[in-house]
Amino acid sequence: MFLKLHHLSSLCFEYLGKESETLKIAGSFRDFEKTNSNKVKVRLMATELSEGEEEGKVTGGNQVLIVEDDLREMGKKAAWSVSSCKPGNGVSALRDENLETYWQSDGAQPHLVNIQFQKKVKLQLVVLYVDFKLDESYTPSKISIRAGDGFHNLKEIKTVELLKPSGWVYLSLSGNDPRETFVNTFMLQIAVLSNHLNGRDTHVRQIKVYGPRPNPIPHQPFHFTSREFITYSFVR
Repeated sequence: MFLKLHHLSSLCFEYLGKESETLKIAGSFRDFEKTNSNKVKVRLMATELSEGEEEGKVTGGNQVLIVEDDLREMGKKAAWSVSSCKPGNGVSALRDENLETYWQSDGAQPHLVNIQFQKKVKLQLVVLYVDFKLDESYTPSKISIRAGDGFHNLKEIKTVELLKPSGWVYLSLSGNDPRETFVNTFMLQIAVLSNHLNGRDTHVRQIKVYGPRPNPIPHQPFHFTSREFITYSFVR
């Protein structure tokens, strides 16, 4: 049986299994458990869209950050800046691995987070931690993601509406064309266009950006993602 998932807000996965295998759904994660002797489990990161909800809107959020092995975090290679901040709630709060701290803007909308790299990088996924339960009117409700060589030629690549999010929110940078799986750019800008309850300033607790891992085997059109295959991919 070939089972394909639809209506995932940020990432789309396919699962190939036998008719004897079962599908389990638990909370914000989709858990696939094979009923054969291998007992292999795979967790999906995306949050499912509810019935009748339009693409480009994200609800809920994941309490645990889970990212596929073939992605790597790229934010540590970038210079980060923001358009404004309250004293003590600056850009460093976005990268301190602490969900209790947050960046708070202090100015007119839109509120901007700028992520600049020294060379072009491939980016595939942006993950934000936002919490409507704690931050209420400070919680972003509409976000624009832009990419370019610098401030002079940024172009919008995605606009997303967040509906009372609480947790990690996954925003794929993939295009409509299946071949457009990443963005190749010097700079990424995340713009908070509006907040819930018409709030003025915003709170964002963490931001992470991910790109595809480089192919460990030169001159190969494909790359292995599991450690077992990578271990035996070289002639010794």
